[in-house]
Amino acid sequence: MSRIKLKDIADKAGVSLMTVSRVMNNDPKVGAKTRDKITAIAQELNYSPNVAARRLSSSKSFFIGIVCEYANANYVSKFLVGALKKCRTNGFHILIDETAGETEKALSIVNDLIHVTRVDGLILLPPLADNPEVLALLKESNTPFVRIAPDIDLLVSPYICMDDYQAAYDLTEHLIESGHKRIAHIIGSTNQGVSRLRYLGYLDALRSHRLMMPPEYIEQGDFTYKSGLAAAEKLLALDEMPDAIFAGNDEMAAAVVSIAHKKHLDVPAQISIVGFDDTELASTVWPSITTVQQPLRDMAGLAISLLTEPVNNPPDKTSAVKRHVLPYQFCLRESSKRFVG
Repeated sequence: MSRIKLKDIADKAGVSLMTVSRVMNNDPKVGAKTRDKITAIAQELNYSPNVAARRLSSSKSFFIGIVCEYANANYVSKFLVGALKKCRTNGFHILIDETAGETEKALSIVNDLIHVTRVDGLILLPPLADNPEVLALLKESNTPFVRIAPDIDLLVSPYICMDDYQAAYDLTEHLIESGHKRIAHIIGSTNQGVSRLRYLGYLDALRSHRLMMPPEYIEQGDFTYKSGLAAAEKLLALDEMPDAIFAGNDEMAAAVVSIAHKKHLDVPAQISIVGFDDTELASTVWPSITTVQQPLRDMAGLAISLLTEPVNNPPDKTSAVKRHVLPYQFCLRESSKRFVG
């Protein structure tokens, strides 16, 4: 099967080859209607640009780097799906690398992406988004970058997040309105700002309903299944066991479900369990987990757009919008009681 060429797209769209070329190179001179038409036809024909040829005729590399701590996490996998889809539409390719939580490795990876691969931009996932040394390297090199859910230096780059505080408040309020009075919480990793925001949302929802929880109802996790198991073992061994547990993410919530099964507890008749993120795990375990859908694919698509579309990169960088807050959705499933009333 012969490779689809720009001329094939131009012929089907009824436009000049130059117009198609401009769209593929993100030239802002092409009108939105024509751009959308050409993009749709390119997707229909499964057009894949020749990156080597484009690099020869442009100062761009057409590569976007994504750097994270661990590439096998449910969170990262869902983010990558959105990033790949948007990159395909915009004619870019993705390079992803993981740091294993080591700053020196992170600096080496970022340095190579900047100076060897010469990526056109970088996306930093949490907690790397808050690494001061990595941020300093990026600022010094003048490399465009976007961060996901950062907690420090919020004016240093564009960033994308959701309202973790309000989502956690809503999730806790769901448990309260369902009749729960003893609600425990497993906090996420201490090196991510979202853990603090979710914990605060939980606390404020309790306060707004004049509920106080004993200190032993708060356990520290680190967003891993293993930490969820350890926290659940402690919480479900208490003399006065919680009647609901809000875990800081879906992996820890799934671990709580596992320990509840081990102790022959009926979920949600005896204990409700809720998580956060709406990763695939939340809908595949039994019972499926009530959670908050973090718009990871939309976050990824927006991050790619901010780095690859000229309209998002004004010459005067100070005029660029820094903060982008995307909406979340509440996912009511089998692991928690239904709303009362």
